[in-house]
Amino acid sequence: MTRSQQFQLIPQKEHSASFIPPSTSSKSTSPLPYSAPNAQFAPFLALDCRGLEFTNFHFRGKWLATGEDSGTPFEIDFEEGVEEGRWDDYDEKAEAPVGVSELKAKVERM
Repeated sequence: MTRSQQFQLIPQKEHSASFIPPSTSSKSTSPLPYSAPNAQFAPFLALDCRGLEFTNFHFRGKWLATGEDSGTPFEIDFEEGVEEGRWDDYDEKAEAPVGVSELKAKVERM
């Protein structure tokens, strides 16, 4: 048996990643809201990976945030206007500054 024949006998694996509900109490695949006053890691996204292994998460693109006390919606574009991983604004309804900083991600197997 030649080497090329050996490779043909091995079934090809499918590589895929799909979103799954990040908590057992939810059926939605949407990210969970994050609100932790002590800045601890909290699950907000879950993926079912087949033949792939994620090692890092990069905060890119447009994200939606909501003022914790006022409910004011904010759109954060991490591609534009965010310098050095920090976003700041002012919440008119709450009369308070708001911001996102020190973004960190941790990838764990479930």
